[in-house]
Amino acid sequence: MRRTRTILTATLMGAGLLLAGCGSADEGDTDEGAGGGYGGGAPAEEETTEEGEATEESGEEGDNGEMAAAPTVTTAETDLGTILVDGEGMTLYMFTNDEEGVSNCEGDCLEAWPALEGEPEAGEGIDTSLLGSLERSDGTVQASYNGWPLYYWVQDSAPGDTTGQGVNDVWYVLSPEGEIIE
Repeated sequence: MRRTRTILTATLMGAGLLLAGCGSADEGDTDEGAGGGYGGGAPAEEETTEEGEATEESGEEGDNGEMAAAPTVTTAETDLGTILVDGEGMTLYMFTNDEEGVSNCEGDCLEAWPALEGEPEAGEGIDTSLLGSLERSDGTVQASYNGWPLYYWVQDSAPGDTTGQGVNDVWYVLSPEGEIIE
């Protein structure tokens, strides 16, 4: 577990260095340099199996055959207004280079902007008709809201942080109505 945290910390620090030129308008519709990773409140929680191996909770079956908890999408009050967050209070973001039901954030982008993985459950303030999921190109399931794939930001370190808001003019939080908050 300590080694996993050390590797994760080193990876996140390295991802931060990649972000300097991320998401510029010159990059067109590709994800190159758009960022990648998640912020502080891990999109997936680690669990330990009976054999002592770590697994991630993402709404999918773990190595021990048990189903992991589905992610929760709920709301929180912030300086930006009422926004979408996960069950731990970590801010969720959308990427304007995505298309409805399609994530265009791959590779380095996912290192700085990790996907909220799994079939989501609705928390307080969520319109269940807007809550959904999509299958990513790698076959994983990503939560979505009003058609927008949902992500974390690697530089958010605590519940309520919104440091990803407006990054490169392509990353924004969403309202409970599924509207982009700029």
